[in-house]
Amino acid sequence: MSANPSQLRKFVSPEIIFGAGCRHHVANYARTFGARKVLLVSDPGVLAAGWVADVEASLQGQGIDYCLHTDVSPNPRVEEVMAGAERYRSEQCDVIVAVGGGSPMDCAKGIGIVVAHGRHILEFEGVDTIRVPSPPLILIPTTAGTSADVSQFVIISNQQQRMKFSIVSKAVVPDVSLIDPETTLSMDPFLSACTGIDALVHAIEAFVSTGHGPLTDPHALEAMRLINGNLVQMIASPNDIVLREKVMLGSMQAGLAFSNAILGAVHAMSHSLGGFLDLPHGLCNAVLVEHVVAFNYSAAPERFKVIAQTLGIDCRGLNHEQVRKRLVDHLIALKHAVGFHETLGLHGVGSSDIPFLSRHAMGDPCILTNPRSSSLRDVEVVYGEAL
Repeated sequence: MSANPSQLRKFVSPEIIFGAGCRHHVANYARTFGARKVLLVSDPGVLAAGWVADVEASLQGQGIDYCLHTDVSPNPRVEEVMAGAERYRSEQCDVIVAVGGGSPMDCAKGIGIVVAHGRHILEFEGVDTIRVPSPPLILIPTTAGTSADVSQFVIISNQQQRMKFSIVSKAVVPDVSLIDPETTLSMDPFLSACTGIDALVHAIEAFVSTGHGPLTDPHALEAMRLINGNLVQMIASPNDIVLREKVMLGSMQAGLAFSNAILGAVHAMSHSLGGFLDLPHGLCNAVLVEHVVAFNYSAAPERFKVIAQTLGIDCRGLNHEQVRKRLVDHLIALKHAVGFHETLGLHGVGSSDIPFLSRHAMGDPCILTNPRSSSLRDVEVVYGEAL
């Protein structure tokens, strides 16, 4: 008897190398792909922090030629992807390496798609639109957050329309992810807070997603435990590499969970918001998280109770309404403990912007796996609460 397709589960991930200092070995991996010339993608902040120089030194040590593409915005833009693809072609590169947060990594993924197909990046919006494999892709994340280095997502900003669009495909899972906790030393406390909350949101959304299953749940729960248990201390003791390793591991596990279970309304709404105001993705998630959890709770109360317990909340003798309140309060308290006090209103979002934001959130693929089906009105109400 064959299995019902809805019971089947698949799990994709790159080859992962995890550990302090692994960025210095990037040339070994480029060499396995027979690299003659590498397109090295990064951004000005990561360049200034010195992490690009470490990658350059590794490539030089093995005699591998490279060229730089560091003109990448905090929300990578269509034209930056296209310029990078042009650079890749004109320099006759054959491997792509990215070092940085989600933006350089997503830009690198986008460049790979464009050079493989010879078409514009906007043509690949949506799910499973990719027909040709990208060039070998090696990613080195410098934040403990976005998990672009392990995921099947590419999020690009279309500034003409003030919108972000998503490309979701197992074809964009990188070949190799070098996860080096030392690189997170250059994050400032606010970036640490935003990216840490982003990773926690990945784990929470993946755990209650309609696409969750036995292959993703253990990663999601372990990610919650690691991030909840170490993020506050990491920000307080920024030079403690052991804490950085724990948070980075948590972020990686969250990435493995959400890449395979997909996400929910926090991310759908956050993508819409980030495209509209060009705000950092982690900030958008952190502003929205407790409002969406409160909205979604009734659709998956048993699973949200497991989340509450995993975050250390004593749920004995409490009914669902009480657990929901404690979970929301815990998320708010955690945000305050890492120094996050933002609201949408602080960033100039007004009630007149909500219809535009909500329409675009409803079109995001992440809304499809949200545990509670959401109408346009539902999304408008949640944005309103986050003002």
